[in-house]
Amino acid sequence: MALSPSTRPPLADEVTAKLRAMVHSGEWPLNQRIPSETELIAGLGVSRGTLREAVKALAHSGMLEVRRGDGTYVRATSEISGAARRMYQDHTDQHILEVRLGLDTQAARLAARNATADDVAELRALLTTREQAWKVGDLEAWARADWGFHERVAQASNNPLLHELYASFGTVFHQDLLAQQGRPGFDGLPAEGHSVLLQAIEQHDEEAAVATVNRNLNSCAEWLSS
Repeated sequence: MALSPSTRPPLADEVTAKLRAMVHSGEWPLNQRIPSETELIAGLGVSRGTLREAVKALAHSGMLEVRRGDGTYVRATSEISGAARRMYQDHTDQHILEVRLGLDTQAARLAARNATADDVAELRALLTTREQAWKVGDLEAWARADWGFHERVAQASNNPLLHELYASFGTVFHQDLLAQQGRPGFDGLPAEGHSVLLQAIEQHDEEAAVATVNRNLNSCAEWLSS
């Protein structure tokens, strides 16, 4: 059998993988600035050109944003969510909601099938945080907890690809929640799609879980069109 010479990936690819891992692990949190170029060069032991090539690759994917004179920021936790985040900017709220409907219903169905006691406990804690934040008027904390609940349902589906796709809605959903709460008559604590969904998940009732998600998102669609 003929032997072929072993090959090693280009150094820039190795550095890209290391930076990606720092983001994906959460060591570099979402929307936070990453260490300076000088720090990264010293820590990685690479040239400025190699580092910039790696940063450019992740910026192109949407994971990082380079802001001249300010630094480089984490904007997504994976290439999938980075690409989705940029793509959503070209579509209407209605289009995004229609896609969410498909992901939400499947996440709810699978969460009702696969959720553990720990999943249920974490979901309940998020709803408690959400309620407390709304009552004291902490809208940022309310929006974070509301989105955190929905993303945690997707995580409880036990389908990591679905969870990653769902998580890509985070920035869009968070901003939309903050915009909606200022409209007269907005209900910040709807039971549909939240406490009713949690009950269905805890009881492993897949059809009830899907039904409450449908009612919640259909209500959102009516709200958007009003």
